[in-house]
Amino acid sequence: MKEIKKRAMTSEKASQVKKDGHRDAKEFAKLIGLDDDYQNDPKAKKDVIDKNGDAHSLKSGNGYWQVFLYGKRRFENDAMFQAMNGIGQIMLDCINSIPDSKDEYQINKQGFKNEIAKYMIELQEKLSESYRLEAFLRKSIFEGSQVSYLTIKYQDKFHIFWHDDVINIFLKNFIVANSIGNQKVIFKLKNNCGEIEMRNGEYHHHKEMKFRLHKIPITELLINSCKDKLVLHDDKVIIYGSAIKRFHKNKKGSKNM
Repeated sequence: MKEIKKRAMTSEKASQVKKDGHRDAKEFAKLIGLDDDYQNDPKAKKDVIDKNGDAHSLKSGNGYWQVFLYGKRRFENDAMFQAMNGIGQIMLDCINSIPDSKDEYQINKQGFKNEIAKYMIELQEKLSESYRLEAFLRKSIFEGSQVSYLTIKYQDKFHIFWHDDVINIFLKNFIVANSIGNQKVIFKLKNNCGEIEMRNGEYHHHKEMKFRLHKIPITELLINSCKDKLVLHDDKVIIYGSAIKRFHKNKKGSKNM
């Protein structure tokens, strides 16, 4: 499969994405009855905390979602990554395989790429085991058990999914593979829907690991995999699967579908 090269996001674009995300979080918060001073903690993936005290990781934007962008210290100090059957250590090995000096990197660029490929192959093998993949996805998307819902703004509606449903759907459908050249671990449906790789940008940012998911195939997979849904707020909020009972019960104006 031919890979499509993506341009690195500029700081201006990143700033706009952040502003758009905050705007969408405020819109969602108002729809579910929160005040303008709603609670959030985006660093912990808790973009909106609802009236039940449950956290929502809110994803919007276009193209892809950045699930994480972590450097060496995160993998060294985060106990969950360190306890994850060697996955955290492999990501540290990827980061440590790149020299601090750009000149040193340029002298033996292919050699360093070969080192990364070796670790990416190891990571793909680890994540091909369902229990390891489950632990990685729970940690990366939901910060373990700290976040209850994945809420997606898609086609101008907010779609709410319970964390266990999301993980189970991903485990059932994801195929874990390496990219051409083994510089990435990729998650595939019919086509690539996500990837783990070393950051591609300015050299001083190369020593970071990035995990991202592609919005449209992921959202459509989740929607199409849930049989039950509940529509609220003039069709602006749609709740799926296990989230129906947990998030909202007997709301006037809602309709089951």
